[in-house]
Amino acid sequence: MTVTRNPYEPVNDSITNVSRFKIIESTLREGEQFANAYFDTEIKIKIAKALDDFGVDYLEVTSPAASEQSGKDCEVICQLGLKAKILTHVRCTMADAKIVVETGVDGLRCHWHLSFLREFSHGKDMAYITKSAIEVIEFIKSKGLEVRFSSEDSFRSDLVDLLSLYRAVDATGVNRVGIADTVGCATPRQVYDLVRTLRGLVSCDIETHSHDDTGCAIANAYCALEAGATHVDTSVLRIGERNGITVRLPFTSSSSLMARMIVADVIMLRISLPKPFKLNTPFNNPITGFCAFTYKTGIHAKAILNNPSTYEIINPADFGMTRYVHCTSCLTGWNAIKSRVEQLGLFMTDEQCKEVTKKIKGVADISPISIEDTDAIIRTFHLALGTNCDSIIESVINRQGEAAQVVKTGA
Repeated sequence: MTVTRNPYEPVNDSITNVSRFKIIESTLREGEQFANAYFDTEIKIKIAKALDDFGVDYLEVTSPAASEQSGKDCEVICQLGLKAKILTHVRCTMADAKIVVETGVDGLRCHWHLSFLREFSHGKDMAYITKSAIEVIEFIKSKGLEVRFSSEDSFRSDLVDLLSLYRAVDATGVNRVGIADTVGCATPRQVYDLVRTLRGLVSCDIETHSHDDTGCAIANAYCALEAGATHVDTSVLRIGERNGITVRLPFTSSSSLMARMIVADVIMLRISLPKPFKLNTPFNNPITGFCAFTYKTGIHAKAILNNPSTYEIINPADFGMTRYVHCTSCLTGWNAIKSRVEQLGLFMTDEQCKEVTKKIKGVADISPISIEDTDAIIRTFHLALGTNCDSIIESVINRQGEAAQVVKTGA
C-alpha cells in the first residue's frame, strides 16, 4: 500500500480560520463611541478612504437612525465608491431597518440585548425577540442587502436562549450571526467553547466582537477564529466605548495571519488621526510604538546588527518603520558603539571601540546620557587617540550632574 502522507505530521484543524477571515473595521462606528472622539464629515471621509486603501473588507458606520447628521454621513460614505462594503449597526426594529435600507449601505448588523440583565435595557421576552429578529432579517433580505444578527452581552446570556435564537435566524438565511462580548468579561477559553459550539449548530458565518475591559480582546478574537469564527470586528488603536475593542494586530508570527491583521495604527499615524482624538500612540504599541524596534542590551544589539531576525519576528521595513540600536546606556555593548562609530563616519579598531564603550558605560552609570553625549564621547576619544581624553569625559559627567541638580532644585 502506498503512503500518501506522513502519518506523524499534525492533523489539520478544518475548523480554524486564523489564516482566512474577514475584517469588519468599526472605527467609524465603535470608534465614534470613544470618549474623546468627534468625527465631522471630513474626518469620516478621511478615515473611510484610508481604511479602504489599506484593504479592509468591511467598513461599519454609525447608524443613520442615531441622528440626522449620522444619516447624511452614511449616505456620503456610501457614495464614495469604495472597494470595502459599507455596513451599519442598528437596533433590531423595523423602524430602524426601514430608515437604513434607503441609505445605500451594503448591509445591516442588527442586534438584541440578550443577557439576564435585559430587563433593564429593553425588557422584552425571548418570544418577542425571536419574532422581531426574524421579521427584520426577512425585510432586510428582501431588499437584497447583507444582514448579520447578534446578541449583545452574549457571555452573560442563557446558553439555551442564545443557541435557540441563533438556530432560528440561521434558518431564515441570515448571512452571519455575531458573538459579542459587550462588557469584556469573557476569557479566551469561554470564547473558544461558545464559538465552537455555535459552529456546530449554524451553517452561516460567525462574527466576533470583543471588548477589552479585562485586556482579553485580542486573545478572545484569536480564539474565536480558532474555533471557527469567520469575521472579526476591529478598530484603529482599539478605540471604542470604555476601553474599546480588538485592535488590528498581528496576533501571531503566522505570515498568512499577519497579512490580514496588519496594525491599523500605521494608518492613524499617516493621516494624523490621533490629533482630533487627543490621543497618543502608546509607547509600547506593537510595531508603531516608538520603542517597538529598539534594542538596548549588548547581546541583543550584536545579534541585531549581524542578523535582525535573530531577535525580530516582524520586519519594521514592512510597515515603513526602522529599528534603533540604543547606545546611551550602561547596558550598551561595544558592537553598538562600533556601529555608531561607523554611522559617524569615523574609524576605530575593535579594541578602541571596546575602550570607548567602557567610558560611555562609566558616564551612564552616574547619570542618564543622551545620544549627543555618546557622540561627544566618541568624537573626543577619536580625536584624542593616543592622548588622555579623561578630562573631556569628566566634563560630560559634570554637565550631567549640573542638569540633575537643576531638576532637583527646580532652578
